[in-house]
Formats: sequence, C-alpha cells, structure tokens
Amino acid sequence: MLGQWLGGTELSLASMIARLCLSVLACGLVGFEREAHRQTAGWRTHIIIGLGATLAMLLSIWIPRVVAGGQGDPGRIAAQVVSGMGFLGAGAFIKVGNNVKGMTTAATIWFVAGLGLAIGAGMWQAALVGLGLGLVALIVLEPLERKFFPTERLKTLQIWYDGPAPNRQAVRVRLLEHGIVVHTLDASLDVNRKRSRLSALASVPVEIDLEALFDSIKRSGKVSKIRLHEDF
Repeated sequence: MLGQWLGGTELSLASMIARLCLSVLACGLVGFEREAHRQTAGWRTHIIIGLGATLAMLLSIWIPRVVAGGQGDPGRIAAQVVSGMGFLGAGAFIKVGNNVKGMTTAATIWFVAGLGLAIGAGMWQAALVGLGLGLVALIVLEPLERKFFPTERLKTLQIWYDGPAPNRQAVRVRLLEHGIVVHTLDASLDVNRKRSRLSALASVPVEIDLEALFDSIKRSGKVSKIRLHEDF
C-alpha cells in the first residue's frame, strides 16, 4: 500500500501525505548532516526546501489533470524550481578574505530540491537511491577527501627582515616543505630603516603546524616579524 501511495499515478490525499512525509525524512537527513557541520543552511532549511519542491511537483501534476482537463506540461513548474534553487544556493556562499565557503551547502540545497521533485513525481525509489548516494558523498567520502586532498585556505604571509631579503626562490622552497604553495611573491625594501619585507599570497593547509613553519622561516635570514592572515 505504501509503495502504491508513493509511486502511484493517482494523487489521492493519502499519496500526497505519504510523499510529503518521505520528503521531510529524506531532505531532513541531508539537512542534519549540514547542521552538524554548522553550515549556513541547516536541518530546517533543507526540510522546507524539499517540502516546497515536493508541493511544486504535486501541483505540476495536479493542475493538468484537474484544472486543465488533461492538457498542459507538468514539468513547467518543476523547471522553475530548479532555476530558483540557483538564487537560493547563492545565499549559502560566504566570502572570508580570499576564500569562499558554502559551496557544498549550496549544492545540497539544489540536491534536496531535486529529491523533493522526484518524490513528488512518484519516483520514490530513484529518490531514495539518490539520497543514499548523496549521503555517501557527504559523510563517507569526507575523511577520504581530507586525506588525499587536504583542505587549503588562501592566506597572506608577510615576513619582515633586518637588512635585505633572502633569495625569493629559496623562501618558496622552504614554504613548499610545509605544504604551502605560493601563488604570488612580492618584495619591498625600506632603504632608510634598512628593512625589507616579503609578501606572499599562498595556499596554506588548514592543519599546518604553525610552530614548525615559523621556526623554519626564522632560519631563512634575520627575521624580525612574521604574519600569516586572511584579508578581510
């Protein structure tokens, strides 16, 4: 009976309630994972998006059958949901300095909208398979991604020297030993104070050992000051 309600062609009250409940469960699981990671769009947001998409799909099916006498395109409203998720997902992006956070959350917003549309259309089996694969990508693959592709942040590294700065290529090599990839490296010299400064925009691993990094930098010359930060 439940399978008939979820995947049947008749839009009875029981089938609509069953599909809405499944949408709450499926999209809530994705939202719970995002909430656990303290993301901008969490548990309730994903549930509401999935419910809205399911209602939109049910409406897309109901209008041609009941109002338009069997005429009309049931995919028109669903198409607007897909395009509308792009604007909503953009709100999940947060720019922190040179870095952008929220890409995965924006993707899950679009994903739960797809789940809601599929459930509303009666494709509950495909929706559950998609849910399972999506949770695998979010939960199971995360530690593997961190292991093989360590998270990096774009940061500004500034090093002040008493006297002229050392060879910039030597500094690049020293930083690379700590997993830091330098994208740009600029130098300045204060002739009056006889001080110099190197400024680098670099990809820095999130879990870098700062004490070891600073000790290595201090051995590169007469270092008077080191600053590693994000531009805000």
